[in-house]
Amino acid sequence: MPKNLETRSAIQVIDRLGDLMNALMANGGQASLKVLAAETGLHPSTAFRILSAAIDNGWIGRNDTGLYILGRHLIGLAQQSHVGIDVRLEALPLMRKLRQRLGETVNLTFREGDAVVYVERAISTRTSHVGQIVGSRAPLHVTAVGKLFLGSRGEQEIRTYAARRGLQEFTPNTVKTTAQLIELSLGAWRDGYALDNEEAELGIGCIGVPVLDARGKMIAGLSISAPAKRRKLEWIPEVLACGKALSERLGYMQSR
Repeated sequence: MPKNLETRSAIQVIDRLGDLMNALMANGGQASLKVLAAETGLHPSTAFRILSAAIDNGWIGRNDTGLYILGRHLIGLAQQSHVGIDVRLEALPLMRKLRQRLGETVNLTFREGDAVVYVERAISTRTSHVGQIVGSRAPLHVTAVGKLFLGSRGEQEIRTYAARRGLQEFTPNTVKTTAQLIELSLGAWRDGYALDNEEAELGIGCIGVPVLDARGKMIAGLSISAPAKRRKLEWIPEVLACGKALSERLGYMQSR
């Protein structure tokens, strides 16, 4: 292929990817291939090839229901664009200090579609292994931080999530009804923290708090994970203080 045709072809692919990503954002950050192809005017096979390449490069992902969502690389750039810094780099020193004080694992998570993704951890100084590995995902309704993400968007967001994804049961303690999820999520957002009472994994309890950007929007979450028998509600003020300190580093100045 002549070089000028190769250049035009490459630019066309970039333009089409841009159209697909704009359509994805217009649909709340997740959509099916059928919807994306229809809204961009692309043939489904063309849209599929471009989206597949974007997935390989981390710009696009797919959730548990097969819908296309924003990928980790793109979300990472979005998090940085709020304040021009890497949230993980700002968080890690604070996470390590909290880990040193309480002796348990501290996690930093972002939302990706209908799940939280673990992007950084300060590992427990104790012998028991607790929590998810970096890069792993968990549904919003089974995690403390996930409930905060849902609560931050209001009741309709919670209802839409429950209807779209369903409330998969991981343990006998997992939230089982939409009404219960609404109560827990809105209450968590009101209180400024949330709990995971062995809902994702038996024997593991968590305390989660939101991380806010300069606009007061929740862009990440901090949580501390411990064996349920060791987790103490007395830790809540310290976890809240850690979340507040990170939020202030990201430009958030007003109290919630």
